[in-house]
Formats: sequence, C-alpha cells, structure tokens
Amino acid sequence: MRSWVVGFLVIVVTVVGGIAIFLLSGFKLTSRPWSPPSAAAKAQPIAPRAPCADRVAERQPLFGDLHVHTGVSMDAYSMGTPTTPDDAYRYASGEAIEVYTGDPAAGMRPARIDRPLDFAAVTDHAEWMAEVSLCKTPGSPTYESTGCKIYRGEDQSWLAKLLGFEGFRARVGGLLGLGGRRSDVCGDDDEVCRAELGAVWRANQEATERHYDRSEACAFTTFHAWEYSHSPNRTKVHRNVILRNEIVPELPISSLETPREIDLRHQLMEVCNDTDSGCEAIAIPHNPNLSNGQMFKVEYADLPLDAQREEAALRARLEPIVEMMQIKGESECRNGMYGVVGEPDELCGFEKARDFGRQELEDCEEGAGWGAQAARGCISRNDYVRYALLLGLREEDRIGVNPYPFGFIGSTDTHMATPGAVSEADIPYKFGATTAALLTIGEQKRGPPFWSPGGLAGVWAEENTRDSIFDALKRRETFSTSGPRIVPRFFGGWGLDPGTCANSDFARSGYASGVPMGERLADRPDDAAAPSFAVEALADPGTAGQPGGLLQRIQIVKGWVDADGLFHQAVHDVAGNANNGAGVDLTTCTPTGRGATALCATWTDPNFDPSTDAVYYARVVENPSCRWSARLCLSLPEDERPDGCTTDQLPKLIQERAWTSPIWYAPAANRERAAALRR
Repeated sequence: MRSWVVGFLVIVVTVVGGIAIFLLSGFKLTSRPWSPPSAAAKAQPIAPRAPCADRVAERQPLFGDLHVHTGVSMDAYSMGTPTTPDDAYRYASGEAIEVYTGDPAAGMRPARIDRPLDFAAVTDHAEWMAEVSLCKTPGSPTYESTGCKIYRGEDQSWLAKLLGFEGFRARVGGLLGLGGRRSDVCGDDDEVCRAELGAVWRANQEATERHYDRSEACAFTTFHAWEYSHSPNRTKVHRNVILRNEIVPELPISSLETPREIDLRHQLMEVCNDTDSGCEAIAIPHNPNLSNGQMFKVEYADLPLDAQREEAALRARLEPIVEMMQIKGESECRNGMYGVVGEPDELCGFEKARDFGRQELEDCEEGAGWGAQAARGCISRNDYVRYALLLGLREEDRIGVNPYPFGFIGSTDTHMATPGAVSEADIPYKFGATTAALLTIGEQKRGPPFWSPGGLAGVWAEENTRDSIFDALKRRETFSTSGPRIVPRFFGGWGLDPGTCANSDFARSGYASGVPMGERLADRPDDAAAPSFAVEALADPGTAGQPGGLLQRIQIVKGWVDADGLFHQAVHDVAGNANNGAGVDLTTCTPTGRGATALCATWTDPNFDPSTDAVYYARVVENPSCRWSARLCLSLPEDERPDGCTTDQLPKLIQERAWTSPIWYAPAANRERAAALRR
C-alpha cells in the first residue's frame, strides 16, 4: 500500500478516535436549548402535613443522602442498574430491594440498609434522562431507532467497531450525536426528548411525593432533586440541585443546554428562586477532588468589578454546602500543595482516589487542568475544601464578597439506588461489580478497588421535615461523615463558658453564648483576647450485628491567608488521645485498645491575630478499623483471594471521621472595608 494511503488512514483513525473520545469524555458536548424553553415554576398550595411529634427547639441530628442515582440515569442503566426512584426511597426507609450483582449470570441480589435514613434525595442525571426512558420503554416513539438499539446493546455503531469499544463505551454512543442529542432518538428539533424529559421528571416527582412522610411520625423526608452533570474533558464540576418543596421548574436544567456553571445559577434564579412561586433551590458542588482545580476556579474574574461581586454573591447564596466525602473519596485537604504553608496534616492522606494512580501528580499551582476522571491532569489545592475556604477569604479581601462560605455534607453517589449504603462491612458498589473486578488491581489506575462506600449528610434541624432540613442546609448547620453516624457539634464565641462540657445542656449553652457551625462570629468585644470554641462528639453506636467504632480524638482546624496570599493551616488536638494504643487484629478485623463513646472540649485559639480573617472547623476521628477491601479479602478462602488481597496498593485500615461546618472570623475593620468595596 502506498505510504500516502497509510498516512491518510492513520489520520482518519486518529480523527475518528478523537471524535469518539470527544463524545465519550463529555468534552463541551452541548445541544441546542429546549424549544420552547423550560417553563418556570408555578405557584401552588403546599400539601398539608401534620405537626411533628418529635420537635426539638435546640435541634436534633438527622442523617441522610443527597446524591443518589437510579436506573433513570444514563450511566447507571448502562451498567446494569434497573432500579427506580421508588426503590431508592424504599431502601433508604429500611425496606429490602433487589440490586444488580454486576454478573449477568448471577443477576440480582437482595440489599437492605443497616439502619433507615432520616432523609434522601434521588439526583438522577438531567442529561439523557429522556433518551434512557425512550430507549428502554417498548412502544416509545423512538424505541426502534438505531440509536436506541445501540444503547440497548442490540447493535453496534461503525465507530465503536472501528475503535474496538465494548460495553458501556459502545452503548453510550447510541445517545450521543456530534451536536449533543441524536436526532433519530430525539426527533426533529429534539421535540420527542423534550416531551419525554417532562414525563420522566414528573414520574420522579410522583415517587418523591409518595415517600414523604407527612404524618406526625415525621419518619422520612424526601426532596425533589436532580444532578447537573457537566464533565468538560473528563473533569468533574457537577452539582446536585435540591429543591425546598414540591414547587419545581417544568424541566431539570442539564449541562447539554446550559454548559456553564455560572449560567446554571442564573437559570435557577429565573425558573425557581426569583419567580415568587414558592420554589427555592440550592446547588451542591460534589466531590471537587476530581475537578483539576475547575470546581472553585474564580470563573467571573474577567468581568467588570461590580459584576464580579454580583456573581460571587449569587454563588454564595445558591451554593451554601459542598460535598466533603463520597464514593470517589475525600475532598478535605492534601499535603504539599502549592502556596500552602504550615505543618503537614498527618490525616490528609485519607481515601485519596488519585493517589492510587501510577502517574506523577503535577500541581496546577494558580492554574487549572483537565482529565481527572481518567486519572489525568494536574491536581490543585482548590480540589480540596479546606483551601477553597481560604480562597474565599482571599476573594473577600479582593472584591468584598466571599463566594465560598460553604458548610459540609457527605453523600454516596450510589448508582444502584442504595442511599446510605456506607457500611465497611459491605462492598461499596457504585455500579454492580463482581468480586474479581473489585479486587483485581493489575494495571488499573482507578476503579472499584479504590472507591470508598461514601459518606453521609448530617444536619441539625428542629424536626424531620423539608423546611427544617432545607433551612439547616441554607444556614450551613451541617456536618459530613465518612460513613459512620458520628454526631459532632461545634460552637464558637467570645465568652464561652470553660465548663460548657460539664453543662447538662451543651447545645443551649452554645446557642446562648456563641454561634453554631455555619455562622460567622459576632464582633469581637473590646475586652476579648481570642475566640473560644466548644466541640462535642458522640460515637456511632452501630447495630447489634456491627457495633460502631470508638472515638480517638477531636481536632480543630484553623485556616487563614497572609498578606502575601499564602494559605496557612494549623491543626490542634483538643480532646482524646492520638496515642491511645488502639489498633486492629488484621487476621480477624477485631479492634483492640481504648477509645471513647463521647468526647468534649473547649479551646481558645492560642495564636489569634485580631487583624486577620480566619476560618475554623472541627474534625472527629475514630480509632482505626478494617477497610471494606480487607474485610472482603478475609471473607474469601485463601486460595480464592484475587491479587488485590495481597498487594500493598490497597490500604487495609481506615480511620473513619466526621467534619463540622466551619465558623468564620472577620475583623470589624475588614467587614467595613468589604462593605465599602461593594458600594
């Protein structure tokens, strides 16, 4: 064959491969806006509910999961998840459901949560909700289309054949066209998909309403929600949109029609929050650890100064919470990041998914990158919430507005309709997966062996109702756990009683003399030297079959930014003992040593500078315990254990933990300067 022919074919294959990667990686894949546009929410009466029998004025801890996928989501259904929003809410309420094993020969298996949750939201991907429904529903207008046949695995595109794609990568091409949506699936001008999206969204709403307990028992709360899933060049900048009540926009907003996060916020205002309909939404950024610095990039920096302030204020209003922990790991902190000074934090290595890759991790420094979902690209300090909080302080000093005054929650990101399935005694299924796939490491750079079961969202709310929980999210009186139901509480003030921990009513004392987590300290009195903090934590009692772990210590983390723009961190042990001798017998996963069922401390900042803005939060740490992968290995006969059981690449131990939302300090002079900048 002539060399020019070979060269031409190489170019064709390269271009075609690039198009395929473009489509399958989510790189700026957009579609035309819906026509007509999505209608704004309309005012309607809120369905009545009985007063809760259990209402606590000083608030009570409630646990939930606000990041849950079912078979309505394109990726979940493609990987074998057939379950529905009804199944997810049944599971969260304590009922048994059937979930996919990951093995076509084995089919389904029963699954049941160890303890019911208090609240949950199904957050199926807004992108391709319609196409999935059309392609899996016999008799739908485009069920027999070529695209749907490819998606169901009944056919294969020439592109997938050429590139050797199999499984999910081969099937997903049935839903994607070069312009976003496939016309054979969605119809001319996407009118078929627009109608189907409305139907699927209404069905999700009906399931959410069916499972909301409006009786005086207030046993379980559901929220209308969806996920906005923008993944430019395999970088994760997704948001979970949570709605206060049943007053909702006509359609969920997706990244196909709205490919910029800054525009998502404006659309939420236009179709919900600013409609005077009673609709109210917040958007929760999730797992920024795979964002290559994009999640908390200052996206408005090129705008005029007044517009920058408006965008920063809107972001602070609509994004009061961030996801600290989920199945793809923890997003608190990382040692050795650019521009971060202070002693290394020995606990920053916790469940870092990207650390399991085989490539060198480059620091983005003040920039950003791409490709983290494929274990590529640089890492940024802004991939971690501790440093995003400090970026917020730096922005407030620059423009007078802090865009990142967020609190913390955890969630699962389950794709099997199993909200709250966080036990280390189970396998952390994101999708169905076999034991061999979970524990065979080989040349994998990422994947199931490195996933965590995920975390839980905790709120301090008066009662288990939508309004009470939503208000807790807005005021950031929330906490995240890595899975266990640890209960932390955190107050700050200028005159906290040193004997607060001995007070029979810790919460009442904290509210009376200070502010709870999620708030800013009051102005410093002239006679106050430094702020004091009171923190309390209760261990997870667990269940009869799986007792919870004991607490090892409580720490208070402080952060601030100096005049040179450097980010400072300091970690203070305030209760418990890191050297308590606790350990684990790895042959049985039996814990050893001492620990506490409750810890409490008051602490005054010994290095307080009244002229410098600062942020404080508490971290509660359990004794070591066995990671899920070690437990799974022990459950298998020695001669049947795959290579993941003998490699040192997977950690065998884990120290579960909880994080409170922060408390902020700002000097009065700085607040006055910020107010002047905004005028």
